[in-house]
Amino acid sequence: MSKYQVNDAAVEKARSLIDANHYVLNSDWSESQPSSESQNEHLKKLGWEDYGKWFLAIDTESGEETKGRFHFEYGDFNRLHRSGLIAAKQRAAQNDHTEIQHAADRLLEHLDSVRA
Repeated sequence: MSKYQVNDAAVEKARSLIDANHYVLNSDWSESQPSSESQNEHLKKLGWEDYGKWFLAIDTESGEETKGRFHFEYGDFNRLHRSGLIAAKQRAAQNDHTEIQHAADRLLEHLDSVRA
């Protein structure tokens, strides 16, 4: 079984996107999440370091420069999506990834506090 850990760089990026008002409040995540093609385009343009910052979890048992290393995407490579955070939180809870669930929850709370 894969071992996931919170991707601190992604949490930091997500917080900065929220603070800069680069987020979408109402979207359908199944329609908004990046396709495999757009993921590949992003990788070509900005590389693995930036790519990884869009995923709340790292699989520590996967190779560093592989898509299989990154999980729980929360944005579209331009903006954070509230629906992406909700989806990440729900998937993490369903699969007993408590730390990832809490990270997503804290980001949702931060987003709600910024909007208030």
